[in-house]
Amino acid sequence: MNSANESAAFWEKHYASMDAQWGTKPNAVLTALLAGLAPAPGTALDLGCGHGGDALWLAAQGWDVTPVDVSQTALDRVAAGAAATGLTDRVHPQQHDLSETFPDGAWDLVTATYFHTPVTIARDSVLRRAAQAVAPGGRLIVIEHASTAPWSWQAGQDIRYPTPDDVIASLQLDDTWAVERGDAPQRTATGPEGQTATVTDNVIAVRRTS
Repeated sequence: MNSANESAAFWEKHYASMDAQWGTKPNAVLTALLAGLAPAPGTALDLGCGHGGDALWLAAQGWDVTPVDVSQTALDRVAAGAAATGLTDRVHPQQHDLSETFPDGAWDLVTATYFHTPVTIARDSVLRRAAQAVAPGGRLIVIEHASTAPWSWQAGQDIRYPTPDDVIASLQLDDTWAVERGDAPQRTATGPEGQTATVTDNVIAVRRTS
C-alpha cells in the first residue's frame, strides 16, 4: 500500500475495529521523559495521535494540543475524550495524511510516538518536517519501536531497526539543535489482549536552541 487513500482506508478500518478505550492512556515512555525534561506547558503537536492518550494527557497538564491523524474515527474519539474530560478548549484535532499534508504553524513540543505504518510513506521526510515545525526553544520527541512485539503486524518478519543515532542523523539537524536523549532502553509492554513482552524502544529528544 502506498497511496493516501490506502493509508486512510487502512487506519480507518484499524480504529473502527478497535475498542474505543484502547490507546486512551498516555504512553509511559513519553510521560517519564517529559517528567525528566520538565518543560513548561505551551503548544504541542501530536503526530499520529490515534485515540489520543498522549494528546489528552498533555492537555490535562496544561498544554494546548493539536492531535493529528489520518483516521477520522480516531480523531472523533479524541474529540469525544476531550469533551468528556473538559479539555475541548485545549485539544484541536486535525486530519492529515502526513505524507501529503502537514499542519501549519510552530509548536513548543512536537511528538511522534510509535509513528509506524504498514503503508509506504516517506517517514524520514515527515520527521524532518516535524523538526521544522518546532519553535525556537522547543523540542521534538520521537519514540519508536526498536524491536518487534509478538502481537505486531510485523511479527515474524526479519526487520532491521534504525539505531537512535541513525534516527538523529536522518533528521538532518543543524547546529541550532541540541540532543538531550538518544538511546534504546528496554521495557515490558502490554499488548491489546493483555499479553506482555520485553521490547526495545528508540527514545530521541532534541531541542531547538534558537
